[in-house]
Amino acid sequence: MRYLPLTQEDRSEMLARIGVPDIDALFADIPADKRLNALPDLPLTKSEIEVERVLGRMAARNVAAGSAPFFVGCGAYKHHIPASVDHLIQRSEFLTSYTPYQPEIAQGTLHYLFEFQTQVALLTGMEVANASMYDGSTAAAEAVLMAHRVTRRKKAVLSGNLHPHYAATIETVSRLAGDEIVAGAPHGAAEDLTSLIDNTVSCVVVQNPDLFGQVRDLKPLAEKVHAAGALLIVAVTEVVSLGLVTSPGEMGADIVVGEGQSIGNALSFGGPYVGLFASRTKFVRQMPGRLVGETVDAEGKRGFVLTLSTREQHIRREKATSNICTNSGLCTLAFTIHLSLLGEAGLRRLARINHANAVKLADALSKVPGVKVLNEAFFNEFTIRVPGDGAQVIEKLAAKGVLGGVPCSRLAPDNPDLRDLIVVASTEVNTDEDRAAYAQALKEVVA
Repeated sequence: MRYLPLTQEDRSEMLARIGVPDIDALFADIPADKRLNALPDLPLTKSEIEVERVLGRMAARNVAAGSAPFFVGCGAYKHHIPASVDHLIQRSEFLTSYTPYQPEIAQGTLHYLFEFQTQVALLTGMEVANASMYDGSTAAAEAVLMAHRVTRRKKAVLSGNLHPHYAATIETVSRLAGDEIVAGAPHGAAEDLTSLIDNTVSCVVVQNPDLFGQVRDLKPLAEKVHAAGALLIVAVTEVVSLGLVTSPGEMGADIVVGEGQSIGNALSFGGPYVGLFASRTKFVRQMPGRLVGETVDAEGKRGFVLTLSTREQHIRREKATSNICTNSGLCTLAFTIHLSLLGEAGLRRLARINHANAVKLADALSKVPGVKVLNEAFFNEFTIRVPGDGAQVIEKLAAKGVLGGVPCSRLAPDNPDLRDLIVVASTEVNTDEDRAAYAQALKEVVA
């Protein structure tokens, strides 16, 4: 067999060596309701050319992000990426170099990681940042584990308006570690977490702007969290917002995590993305991943080194703070190049354009009969309530050539209160014509 080269005897020998009776025993830890009882209803064999044709026909049914007015967000955003970013990251010295296991030899790699850390620390208002992680959701899970180590407690409180993908990742990691999670349900309104905070809580995880686009002042919450001896973890899924919204560090965050996709990285069918992770200096030795530092060599010249490397590939497993095996190096470089091209003034201008475009769209959609904008304050993303089923509205909008956002029922299918809500994003790529097309299409659909 071309793709299954092992014989039955080979597999039996391997199973015997590791001490399990059959292949099914390898999956015993997966809950029964998560496993398939039979093979999926798919053809068992097709030639390569047949597979290409079938998948090509399926792909042709999609409405591509660049071919229609696009207002989808919820953690992954369509922004303009200068051609110079792709040109630079595809240079052979960048494209072929990855995590160096003799790191000081690759001074160029360490240099841009150092600049990346500096950028992330400045954006988040924190004192130190690491050399990136997989993505925003895994960074959030690592932050909770870090808070447990710092506080020596094992209970985390998750905001109901934290992105469900982030919450699910935290819950998965916590379940396997035997830690306790108290999580609210998404509801779109302001929430009071203070009743859940006591001296058994390790950390409180919130998102700003939150899942529904609401921007909040986190200072009062930070004070209550710190009074209980816990840490405040703030997640940022739209990093461009940090060009305009008060940084989490200024509002009292102890750890900031986020998704850096919006800067330098295209949507790319869902990845790869780049996780951001920043912290207070006093917690640095509990930070996961790697930290690049600046030094001088024997000749007094500026150089860079791995100052801290706490993952299990570098030190003894029992002393490791993380098993994250990559730093999404190429995505990190794209982030750093794009942000360097923008500069501080450029980022602030980009953020203002995003906010202005979202305000224009919110004004236009609020005039559609039966549609209500729910947000009091937002950056470039907000939530609307529509008559009927939000998922059906999105499908009908797509049929009219408008990708109108994310129905909340897709993110929280078990919550009937969110059935008529849609999260809408508008970035710098949207034009007045795009917004007019959305408003007109929505008017026709809800009528």
